[in-house]
Amino acid sequence: MPPVLTPAERELLEGARRATLATIAGDGRPRLVPVCFVLIGDVMWSPLDEKPKSVDDVRSLARVRDILGNPRASILVDRWSEDWADLGWVRLSGHASVVDSDEAAVAALRAKYPQYADHDLEARPMIRFEIARASSWTASPADRDATAPAASATDAVPTGLAASPADRDAPRRPVE
Repeated sequence: MPPVLTPAERELLEGARRATLATIAGDGRPRLVPVCFVLIGDVMWSPLDEKPKSVDDVRSLARVRDILGNPRASILVDRWSEDWADLGWVRLSGHASVVDSDEAAVAALRAKYPQYADHDLEARPMIRFEIARASSWTASPADRDATAPAASATDAVPTGLAASPADRDAPRRPVE
């Protein structure tokens, strides 16, 4: 099975400090929330940490209820710059689950976010997001993945980060 992420997509994800998690509410509406995360293999981990929350029990959070009701989710990670030649994003689709803390994920989160040094992540649940599909775009030709095919005029990925292997053969429509 080919890798889900291209090297350029993986690099953008690993360098990002935040992502936007999209879940599906019980009434079918999308629900978006910014999250901290780490990428380990083709799995993203996001803690239900000790930052202030709207509920006492993190298992009552809307994102958790959404995942328990429908595990399909998406994650968007973008790179913003006032220099629009540096813009880029990676959109991930997959399945989320709420799991007990993971030792490797906790270590990676603490390495990435010094703020977690004093958080008891080992005692808190986490969101485990298994990446099934990725697509991406960047304005910068310097980010083009050398292993990706060149984009055509009808590709949704005109330059830069190429679609993941699973998306490369999918029909494309122009970016509007």
